[in-house]
Order: sequence, then structure tokens, then C-alpha cells
Amino acid sequence: MMQEKIISLLKITEPFHLLPETVLAEISETFTRTEFSKDTLVYRQEVTEMRGVDIIESGEYETFFFDAAENKRCISIHHSPYCFGGISVVLNRVRALKSAIAKKGTVVYTLPKKEFYELCNAYEDFFHYFTSDFGKKMLDEEFSHFVKTPATFEESYFAADQLYSRKIKGITYKSIVSCEENTPVFEAAQMMATHKVSCIFVKKSASEEIIGYATDITLRDNVIAHCLDSRIAISEVMDNPIVSISSDAYLYEAVLMMFKTKSRYLLVKDNGEYVGFLSRNRLLSEQGQSPLVFIQSVKQAESVEELKKKWKQVPDIITQLLGRGVHGEIASQVITTIADTITVKVIEKVIRQIGKPPAKFAFIVTGSEGRKEQTLSTDQDNGIIYEDKANEHREMVREYFLDFAKKVSDDLNTIGFEYCKGNFMASNPKWTHSLSHWKRNYNQWIEESVPETAMKLSTFFDFRFIYGEESIVKDLKNYIKEKLASPNQLFFAHIAKNALQYEPPLTFLKRIKTQTIGKSEVFDIKTAMSPIVDLLRVYALKNQLEIENTGERMKKLTEIGVFTQQQYNEMHQSYYYLMALRLKNQANQINIDKKHPDNYIEISKLTKIERVTLIEIFKTIANFQLGIKVKFTGSF
Repeated sequence: MMQEKIISLLKITEPFHLLPETVLAEISETFTRTEFSKDTLVYRQEVTEMRGVDIIESGEYETFFFDAAENKRCISIHHSPYCFGGISVVLNRVRALKSAIAKKGTVVYTLPKKEFYELCNAYEDFFHYFTSDFGKKMLDEEFSHFVKTPATFEESYFAADQLYSRKIKGITYKSIVSCEENTPVFEAAQMMATHKVSCIFVKKSASEEIIGYATDITLRDNVIAHCLDSRIAISEVMDNPIVSISSDAYLYEAVLMMFKTKSRYLLVKDNGEYVGFLSRNRLLSEQGQSPLVFIQSVKQAESVEELKKKWKQVPDIITQLLGRGVHGEIASQVITTIADTITVKVIEKVIRQIGKPPAKFAFIVTGSEGRKEQTLSTDQDNGIIYEDKANEHREMVREYFLDFAKKVSDDLNTIGFEYCKGNFMASNPKWTHSLSHWKRNYNQWIEESVPETAMKLSTFFDFRFIYGEESIVKDLKNYIKEKLASPNQLFFAHIAKNALQYEPPLTFLKRIKTQTIGKSEVFDIKTAMSPIVDLLRVYALKNQLEIENTGERMKKLTEIGVFTQQQYNEMHQSYYYLMALRLKNQANQINIDKKHPDNYIEISKLTKIERVTLIEIFKTIANFQLGIKVKFTGSF
């Protein structure tokens, strides 16, 4: 009876009303009831320990801050239905943020902190209700005066979310100091001295287009070290290319972009116009103790042994990120960026070892790394595309790249990126070819599509440039886009059927379907995630999107009207909840169980909230599969 009463109360209490009824039923068992027979100071700010959050069923809470003279400030009166304590717990405070008096006769139900944290991790809208509420309250000068911020970044669950949801326009960036391309070097240096800046941007003559930049280091290395005349044009010694980012982009995106492009500076754009710039040092200082700083140390590693040690540290970093409440999408991107950095370091090392390549080439990654969705249980999926050469050089070029690919693959395996069991690697002669040969491959896969090919090679439509000449990859992608504009119609039917081959692990009674491995009942979370990956790939190819990442595909497909906002929210939340659970499981396997990471989740290790959340997610995936079945195969 009490459980039914609690469920009814939660259905009308913000933000619990956002949760599925099955979840409400599950957590209702964990509440404890308290009735106050007289006016009671239940919480005193910075003194009373937070056991969880209180839901007022009847009566009244008076909340306030005590000032130095013990006067009540910022008084608020709350009646049923109201949730008290959410902000304190989200801020990961041990003690109450605000004082609260329960009036005589008040009845509350308390949800323990552990279950509350699980809900925050499982349901973004639920979590962001509290972060948004706190943000609004902090605009009140009196409220913000009494709020003591957490001592360190690590102590603040909320701070982690804010760090990764903070936009570039929310930080201070430097104004652009610029000169035209024909400006003498000494004049550019004088401008830098006058404005007290270490970087000057170079514009095309009689234009606002920025074509390069020069720094103190540029002048030292490119001018002074070569005894050049300081009257030469700055364009002759400037650095490039220019990398820009929108002011609406997130802080972590800027950091990842800098490492990807190897740029020390990012120009900030607002409505298409340059409004300032950020330096790498500035961004890293904003990150404070962020694990993203770790990427810089990876870039400085020199040997395979050093890189191996760095890769072994990644599980700890991911555990730290997820423990702070960081989104699974971001955690996966961090792993991918580290993996990309290691791959580039290995490629550069092998080139130094065997000599410069005899032709322009592009090293690509496919599969999960191609989608920028790397996990801790990862193997190699890569290939090489090299420019077409005259017949007399063809064999020599091919021989070089196959040797190069084997050495890269061997080093990556030593570091911890295992050989691909399906042999989808550049070291396999099937996946190291000239550009024209790759075009023939894709033409055959699209025009002569058969079900077996769709299943086997679908991830080759999730490839991404890593190193070399990016123009080669762009050429191939343009070719694929042209072919997809008028493909053999069986192609989409076959890849759609491929997206339907894995069903969500649900029994007929809508419980999680498991398999027995050893003495444990488990389910394969990678297989559970596959339908979303495959589904988004089908829609992305159908709409000729040159986007590899599953989350980015979701966003773009929603923007062009393929999915509704509600469908996007459900898919996005489902996919990245599974991603976070997958990464957490793999990190625990490495750090706690001391075993090789895999994709099997033990049912017995899941909490009740995790179980019911997974069941809701699997139902959502099944519904999306039904939609693609009707659209692309014409059947139910």
C-alpha cells in the first residue's frame, strides 16, 4: 500500500515525473517514511549530513540560510509535491546546502543518495533538472553569497558536468591582433610588442580572410635562426593552417580539436565572423585537473614502451571521468582521441624507421574507432589508401605500404590494440590499396550488393582519416556519395536487414535475456548497442551524410527531419547510457577483476535501477528497429 502511495506521489513530483513507471516502481521500495510531531530543524546548513533527498507528501518545509547573526535569509516555503536536497546531493555535498524546518505534522519520504545518484546517471533530463535549478538560483545574489563552492574539482559531481557542458563563449578569449600578408616581419614584431601579444594573425591583402599566424617561436625559428632579412613579408615565414571553432562549441571539443589538428591556436567564430582566439595553454588551464591534459603527455611519449604505459593508464582515467558523472559520449571521445594520438605516434615512428613513403597516402580507421566510439576492449580496424602510380612503380609502392602496415600493426598490438580477429587491418593486402582500387571496392559493394557483403563490410562505411593526405580520403568519400545518390536499391534493403540481425536482449516477458558463461549469467552489451549503430548508419547513408559518429548522425538526422526531437532524446540517452555502462564494466574488469576487458555484463552486478533502465532502453531499441523494418524492407 505504501509503495502505491509513493509511486502516485512521485508521478506528480518534479523531476521524478520524467521517469518511466517501471523505474518509479523499483525505487519506491527504497524510500523511508518520516512524520514530524512538532516543528523540527531537519537540516542545518553545512552541519547536517545528507542521507538522500526528501519528497514532501504533506505538510511544509521552510528552507533558508542562517547568516552570521543566526537570522534566516533567502526563506522559501515548500509544500507537497516537492523534492528537497537534490542540489546538495548533485553537488556531492556531505552536508546540507540549506537549512530546513519541517512544520508539525509534515510527512516526507526519503530516497537514499545511492539510488538518487543512479537516477542522475541513467536519466539526463532528471539530472539536468537539478543543475538547471541550481544555475537559476545562483543568479540570485543573496543565494550565491551563502553557497560555498566545493573545495576541489574532484569533490564536485556538478562541477564535472559543468566543465563538459561549458561553452567557449562562456570563457574569456583574446582579441585578434592581425596584419596583412605583405607586412614586413619587423613591423609585425613591432605590432606584437605594442599589443603585448605572443601571436599575430595574418590576413590576405585587402581581405578579412585569415591565412596564417606568427608567434614569438615562429620569428625565432623561421627568421632569426636562418639569419633572414627582417624586411621580408610575414607571409613567407608564417605558420598555418588556420583552425577555427564556433563560440557555441563546448570547451572539451576545442581541446580535442587542438590535439587532432596539432594546432596551438584556435580562432573563435560567432555568426561566421572571427571574434577572438584561444591558445592551447589557455584551454588546458581552463581544464584544470581534467584527464584531457593526459593527452598532452601521450603526445610527448617517444617509444612504444612509453606508449604502452600510457595506454595502461586509460582505464583509471575513464573510471575517474564516469565517477564524476561525465557523459558516456565524452568518455568515449577521450579514449578515441588518446587512441588516435598513439596511432599517429606509431606511424611517425615507423616512417622514421623505414624511410619516407614513395607515394602520398592516407591511413584510415574503421569500425568503432572510425566512428570515434573507442572502448577499452578494442582491436585494430584500419586500412591504407595510396595515390595511383604509374605501372613501373606500382609494385614498389605496394611493397612499401604492406611492410609499413605490418610494422604499424605490430607496434599497436604491443601497446595494447590487439590484432583484428577478422583481419580487417592494413597489414592484410586486401585493405591496403590504391585510390582507384578502393573506388572499385565501394562500387562493387554498392552496385552488386548481397546480404553477406552488407553484414561483413558495413563498418567500412564508417571510416575516418587519421594520418597522411586527407585529400585522398575526401576524394574517396565524394565518390561514395555520388554512388549513394543512385544506388542499387537492394543495397539499402540489405544493410537494413543487417541492422535487424541483432535484437535487443529481451525475453518474451520483457526481462533481460542472458547467456551462461562459466558460472555467470551475462548479456553482451556490444551486441545490445549494435542495432542503434547499424540503424543510424542506414539512415546516414540513405541521406548521404558524411558523418561517422553515431551521436553526430543522430543529431544531423534530427535536424533534417528524419527523427523527431523525442526520438532523438530517447535514442541519444539509450545509446550513451549503454556506452557508459560498457566503459564502466570494462574499467572494472581491468582495475578490479584484473582480467582482460570484454563486452559481457554480469546481471548479478547490476543494481535494480540499472536493470529496469536497461529493459526500458531495450524496448526503445526494438521500436526503432520496427520503424526501419517497415521503411526499408516493407515488412512487419
